[in-house]
Amino acid sequence: MSKRRASGEGMIRKKPNGDWEGRIVVGHKQNGNPIFRYVYGKTQKEMMQKLKVIKQQYQDADLTEDSNMIVSEWLDKWLTEYLPGTVRPQTLERYQRIVNTYIRPHIGKKKLAFLSTNEVQRMYVKLKKTGRIKEHPVYGHELADNTIIDIHATLHRAMEIAVNNHLVPKNPTKQTKRPKKKKKDLEVLNNAELDILMQAIDADEGWGDFFYLELTTGLRRGEICGLRWTDFDEKEGIIRIKTSISLLKGGEIYEGEPKTDESKRKILLPKITADRLRKRKRISEWIFPNLLNPSLPIAPPVAYRKAKSFLNKLNLPDISFHDLRHTFATHALATGVDAITLSTILGHTNPSFTVDRYTHVTGDMQKRASEIVGNFMDDIL
Repeated sequence: MSKRRASGEGMIRKKPNGDWEGRIVVGHKQNGNPIFRYVYGKTQKEMMQKLKVIKQQYQDADLTEDSNMIVSEWLDKWLTEYLPGTVRPQTLERYQRIVNTYIRPHIGKKKLAFLSTNEVQRMYVKLKKTGRIKEHPVYGHELADNTIIDIHATLHRAMEIAVNNHLVPKNPTKQTKRPKKKKKDLEVLNNAELDILMQAIDADEGWGDFFYLELTTGLRRGEICGLRWTDFDEKEGIIRIKTSISLLKGGEIYEGEPKTDESKRKILLPKITADRLRKRKRISEWIFPNLLNPSLPIAPPVAYRKAKSFLNKLNLPDISFHDLRHTFATHALATGVDAITLSTILGHTNPSFTVDRYTHVTGDMQKRASEIVGNFMDDIL
């Protein structure tokens, strides 16, 4: 029985036509036979230079014969065998859309083990310039920076699993350059605008309780849609966040856990909010059921459209549903709620995230605090 050749072991030879060939072992098949990578050169020096490059590239690699699959085949395997059960269904749908829309058409036919950083970089550059499917009146076919970041994150995750499974020697996405994620400016309603909205929802029999709860707790859309009556402690005025609802591509309602462990929380409601829920008619297990089919909860996209409708009718800024959450948080901080308490209410992983997210508010609070400290120090002195 022949000795198993170690990965990285090389050999060179001069071919009959005078060219030079070099090869190294980069892995092994199931039967133990070596997998080679070859380089060629007109001269021994040229070939040795190329051999040095692939030795560095495949250093410590021990690939399997599955490394011969193309990128498209690996992405299918990753999406169907490795991701299900590890991410939420809507996250899986997002990965599928990014793979099928952007990655597969550009590098899907490339050999997985040969995919280089330069090829990935060229894909990012091309997608940035011409990746938008429908032409935008301002940006044309140019993709947004954040979309490029999402494409990179998806491919990077898939290639990390490929590295772990000995399909590629290194992750080719690691050395690429991509845009830095831009922090989106928060859009919130000011005091006057919030007052107009609160008066309007207070008078709306169908949606008043829904948006009153949203603007006094800052719940995520899926969280407020997923509330059951069993989550509401009527006596104590507490709601427990245990579920998040989302709408999948085929129109199916998916019920899962909240975004993070910290998102599983209980919130003591303001008295007026708790009273509204106590008086609310119960026609289903859901606090906010689908009006056409009470056995189902309100779907998050429906709540999004209703919020837009309210804002448009009242000539208020065209903010998103999530900005109602920001509106609650901004006004809570501005009126004296401390960041640690607010972080717990919002279900943030860390209070420092809350402070960083609402720097514009905490900055004003620090200014007022410095004035207060200055005043009482003046009195003492």
